[in-house]
Amino acid sequence: MHLRTKILVGVDFGGTKILTGAMTEKGEILGDPVRIATDKDEEPNAVVRRIAGSVEDVLRGIGKTAVDVEGIGLGVTGPLDIKRGTILECPQLPRLHFFPLRKAIEDHFAVPIFMNNDANCLIYGETLFGSGIGKNTVVGFTLGTGIGCAIIIDRKIYAGFTESAGEIWPSPYLGGTIEELVSGAGVSRIYKELSGQDMTSRDVAALAEQGDPIALTTWQQFGRHLSVAIAWTINVIDPELVILGGSISNAFQFFAPSMESALRKFICPMPAERTNVVCGRLGANAGFIGAAALAIPDA
Repeated sequence: MHLRTKILVGVDFGGTKILTGAMTEKGEILGDPVRIATDKDEEPNAVVRRIAGSVEDVLRGIGKTAVDVEGIGLGVTGPLDIKRGTILECPQLPRLHFFPLRKAIEDHFAVPIFMNNDANCLIYGETLFGSGIGKNTVVGFTLGTGIGCAIIIDRKIYAGFTESAGEIWPSPYLGGTIEELVSGAGVSRIYKELSGQDMTSRDVAALAEQGDPIALTTWQQFGRHLSVAIAWTINVIDPELVILGGSISNAFQFFAPSMESALRKFICPMPAERTNVVCGRLGANAGFIGAAALAIPDA
């Protein structure tokens, strides 16, 4: 008897882009993911149509329709009310405050819909199918415009009492918050303090590639700041592995030495010997893969 392949769809929905893809329960990507821009000024129903259209485009590309789909996972920039499937007051999505996104997508497709924070989904995808394969307890950081953190325990996303586990971005650090220095904006801030010039984190990485001494110093300082955030979580969670994802992780070679040097001084002796910090290996697809994985029963 031929068993029908179970198709899962994941949507990585952020303030600038929507990336949608299909996969099997084993993490095998089916067809080509579809990337479209997020129009943060669109009214909610238009956003739902945009997301639904990306799902339909992906399914059309593999010759399937919604009736072939076991579930759709949404990885959404937060904050969220995960239990209710509602976006709360999200600065990146100002027209969607308190919008019940999960129900809206469920009404459109009439298939099971799952929803979680986009950082949680990215690290969940890496745990199941990327750098964390075989690990049960993982802490991950998404380094981009801001900083996200996810905690995976027994291969499940740990949400916490108020579903805020891992939300370290407002934590106090050097008179401000950790996100002010450990983020893309933080890289720009450090570079400006050193040079007086405005540069994006992407520009600073490009300059570091050319051997620019100020850019290299910027990444060294960034690595030391990042080590503090990683040390907090290692000392509290004692994970098997720490995974870094997001656009800033592409500059790993420039900030890893200073991060590692400082980190090993800040954590307990056993994890200092045994706990590794690595980059994710699923690239830009990690978010939608992790979102789709939300629909895997007993993953």
